[in-house]
Amino acid sequence: MALFERPTLVRDGVYEHLRRAVLDGEIVPGERLGEAELCERLGVSRTPIREALMRLTQDGLLVAEANKGVRVRRVSAAEAGGAYVVREELDGLGAALAAAAHTPADALALRGALAALEEATPGDYREQTRLDLAFHRAITQASHNAALADLARDLEQRVALIKHQTRTYNAHPGTGAQHAALLAAILERDAPAAREAARAHVRTFAALVLRDLGEHHD
Repeated sequence: MALFERPTLVRDGVYEHLRRAVLDGEIVPGERLGEAELCERLGVSRTPIREALMRLTQDGLLVAEANKGVRVRRVSAAEAGGAYVVREELDGLGAALAAAAHTPADALALRGALAALEEATPGDYREQTRLDLAFHRAITQASHNAALADLARDLEQRVALIKHQTRTYNAHPGTGAQHAALLAAILERDAPAAREAARAHVRTFAALVLRDLGEHHD
């Protein structure tokens, strides 16, 4: 059975399916995507596949190479460094806004997102990464700031690529304590503490990522 049955949903459905496959690490940085294989796997024609690949290239998730098709983009140490500089500021702002603006429903969602992350299967890096990104996305949503949400969505794509490329830091021993401190500050509506907890968390992992990329991926 084809993955997408309704013609009106095929174009966006293929795009969203492949986008999630990249962001969730099902398709990893450096891996090539063949049109024929994707057509067979998803049960669609080449046209929506080509359109999806073009959109994902425009999004910065894929890179096209002459006579070689497309592959999931790898991130340089310099680009990762720039991304984490921005992420520190955005995550800090998002946490501060969430501390001031979160609703009871947001608090429930935040607790649930962190609980799911803490219960992630040990050693399942893809699951840990997906749930980590979901927790930070929940914080952004709790800020109730549409402009921040748009910026964070674009940045999340870069961060996902970096996470799947390095695969070195979700198991850091300080992760759990940092997440707990961040959530506590938000729920206590302590905006300054939430901002600093978020920024410190980003700085911790930025250092590990840059070390890994500098040692192994330059």
